[in-house]
Amino acid sequence: MRRTDDRNRQNPHRRSTEPVFTEPQRLHKVLAQCGYGSLRGLEEMIIAGRITVNRQPAEVGQKVGPNDQIRINGELVRLRFSAPRVRVLLYHKPAGEIVSRSDPEGRPTVFDKLPKLGHARWISVGRLDFNSEGLLLFTTSGELANRLMHPRYGIEREYAVRTVGTLTPEQERALLEGVPLEDGPARVLSLADGGGEGTNHWYKLTLPEGRNREVRRLLEALGVMVSRLIRTRYGVVAMPPELKRGQTQELEREGLDALLKAAGMQSFDGRGNRPAEGESREQRGEEHDTPPGEVDGNRIDYEPSSEASSEDVDGNRAVPEPAPAAHFGGQGGRPNHRGRRGRRGRGGRGGRSGPNQGQGPGHAT
Repeated sequence: MRRTDDRNRQNPHRRSTEPVFTEPQRLHKVLAQCGYGSLRGLEEMIIAGRITVNRQPAEVGQKVGPNDQIRINGELVRLRFSAPRVRVLLYHKPAGEIVSRSDPEGRPTVFDKLPKLGHARWISVGRLDFNSEGLLLFTTSGELANRLMHPRYGIEREYAVRTVGTLTPEQERALLEGVPLEDGPARVLSLADGGGEGTNHWYKLTLPEGRNREVRRLLEALGVMVSRLIRTRYGVVAMPPELKRGQTQELEREGLDALLKAAGMQSFDGRGNRPAEGESREQRGEEHDTPPGEVDGNRIDYEPSSEASSEDVDGNRAVPEPAPAAHFGGQGGRPNHRGRRGRRGRGGRGGRSGPNQGQGPGHAT
């Protein structure tokens, strides 16, 4: 049987164009997935001092990223890193849940309903208060979450509001022109009568921002009582009709591209890579051994975005759009999050890794 060391000796500077790594990984795992040897064989090489990171002896279990220089027996190893794949999850929040990772009072939290992630975490895009319902967005990208929430980007939120009684013409005009609140004036961008029976009456309204409990405070300032509040749209993403309360649905490629464009971000290909300017996805040149943007053999386009936790930001954002938003999403229900695990070869290569809606915790509109 040919020994692993012999195989590594025969091709010490072999480089691989895949897999493409999206985050720092353990050194021996990365090298095994790229075909430099088995996990055990590579650990033995690390212990023997034959593998270095940034010209320093490597350690077993050490993690490496896009800016590290890895050498085997002095030969540079080329690894490819790319930006992590952006994922967006839609959740139909029912009343009676908070938008927080934990609650001292032990109330249910929306995060308990979300699918688990391996090396990332879901960031909530804004909040809905405890008694409100409807569309909540979650993403793995801190940059996208920040852009969708920050008032500077003017991302719309649309709500269905049930009031006790109807609005007078004066109250409707005040909502459109501006109502003074303790944290500054606020107004709605649009207001439409949704009808109703008896004392309950529905209205559809849109806001250009998402301050804490803004919709409720606007109407309360005019002496109007809100009996139900449902978010139906966030920017270009509308609540899918098939998404029931308490269910999640991952945003598919078409909807994700539209959302990224609305937030002023570049769209990503299926593996999380940004296509070059003026270049189609089919022309990205992935067949080249040395992709553009490599330094010392490693790709440098990995820039983990700072995760501005939505728990610290009360606002939400969406681009104003005159046309109604399309319903983006998959087949409904929970997405499939099964990944591929690396396989060990015997002594040789490692395998490749392969109006009815609600709101959350103390912050909401």
